[in-house]
Amino acid sequence: MAGEIAWLAAGAIMAGIVAGILGGLFGIGGGAIIVPVLFEAFGLLGVPDAVRMQLCIGTSLAIIVPTAVRSYRQHKAQGAVLEDVLRRWTIPCVIGVAVGAGLAALAPPETLKAAFVLIAIVIAAKLLFGGDRWVLADDLPGKAAMDGYGFAIGLGSSLMGIAGGSLAVMVLTLYRKPIRSAVGTGAGIGVPITIAGTIGYILAGLPHQAMLPALSIGFVSLPGVVLIAPLSSWIAPFGARLAHRLQPRTLELAFSAYLLLAAARFLASMMD
Repeated sequence: MAGEIAWLAAGAIMAGIVAGILGGLFGIGGGAIIVPVLFEAFGLLGVPDAVRMQLCIGTSLAIIVPTAVRSYRQHKAQGAVLEDVLRRWTIPCVIGVAVGAGLAALAPPETLKAAFVLIAIVIAAKLLFGGDRWVLADDLPGKAAMDGYGFAIGLGSSLMGIAGGSLAVMVLTLYRKPIRSAVGTGAGIGVPITIAGTIGYILAGLPHQAMLPALSIGFVSLPGVVLIAPLSSWIAPFGARLAHRLQPRTLELAFSAYLLLAAARFLASMMD
């Protein structure tokens, strides 16, 4: 048992480092890295399958709150955040997160994983092969459409345990926004998404408290947060600075590679 705990701790530390780099580099919180690690850890702790995936997602959202905040600040300092988009999306995103937190408590884990894989492949395909050809318009749409995008980003993020940066990047690049501005804005929208998601998963998990491990508040595990969050938050600014030194196409290719690797990780877990 001591050996297993040591390996889990090492895996969590590596997840924290990778999550921090990804959070700063791509404007994401690293939830696709954190969730699989937590899934294995909670399995060894005997967490029932009925609440295991929800606990992973809720804990992931809580972990990446400080990463999202630090990443957003770094991108804002570089002038890479579309503040008007951020203001427009905040409320619809929070509403989507609230709906997602309620649905995630009822949806089977395979549904959540399948949704992540599908969206990740679509985004990666757009970045790899779409280029300037995958464009819906030369500028962002009106209020109703933007509110709809915000709600969808919040909903998807809440169901997948991510900060929403990948979804925001996809939407913004479809409207010809530069990849750096898209990444910076994605980092910004991750702040309200992760905060609202953490609160939502705490509330959604309270009725299931008897099934959850010790030191959990709803669907958020305090030990998981304490172990990973500080490290990933500390690392995030390094990734953000690196993002502004890379060529836009290099950033797109790296982001695509990350998404495909994350999708493969979830597919493998679905086949177990």
